[in-house]
Amino acid sequence: MMLGAVTYEILKDWDVETILKNLEETGFQAVELRTQHKHGVEPSLAPEDRARLRARFERSKVRLLSYGTVCEFHSPDADVRRKNVEEAKRFIDLAHDTGAWGIKVRPNGIPKELTREAAFAQIAACLRELGDYGGGRGVEIWVEVHGAQTQEPEACAAIMRLTRHDQVGLCWNSNPTDIRNGSVKWAFDLLKPWIKNVHINELANPAYPWRELFTLLRQARYERYTLCEARASREPERFLRWYAALWKELARP
Repeated sequence: MMLGAVTYEILKDWDVETILKNLEETGFQAVELRTQHKHGVEPSLAPEDRARLRARFERSKVRLLSYGTVCEFHSPDADVRRKNVEEAKRFIDLAHDTGAWGIKVRPNGIPKELTREAAFAQIAACLRELGDYGGGRGVEIWVEVHGAQTQEPEACAAIMRLTRHDQVGLCWNSNPTDIRNGSVKWAFDLLKPWIKNVHINELANPAYPWRELFTLLRQARYERYTLCEARASREPERFLRWYAALWKELARP
């Protein structure tokens, strides 16, 4: 497995050049650009700027891994869902043009107007549409384990079973709801068939069994990225060096 970072939150105030410089210097290998941050990489980017961005990352040691969108598909309003699907498609096009592997989307709870089953069915329908669209462009769809009720591992497993699309998988999010009796093994085993990306956060938090998670990832032969999604720091470069050092200790057998 490899170490990367999400721009949310610690990198949110850096432009692309600063992101690349600091991640290269601190040993990070990839980045997920979250929408609405200072880097300014959005679906509105002109074709020539997309080409320049792709070329810049190709010259870097840091991979442009993915785009962190806020697209979500739980609304009971069909027009709202359609707006989110179309926005996600624009991010898929951006990922294709700039060489990113995937886009991150998310469930964000279950509206009171819908049953659990109805909410999951409409989320899955949107994900299948995006899977078809992304498949034609070589872009994966990563569903973050996120939101009240929907961050429960059983909920994400149910959504994935309904989605049934090879281009769509999960982004493990290292949530407190993963833990039962001090262990995340039950949740990892449940979601393992669909894990395509991993977000990790505060590695010094003793409440989360990080060593167990890293062991499970190694045992599953997970060879993709684990992305730091940590709180902002007053000394971000120093924090990233510390984070990379701790990650190496957890990642080794």
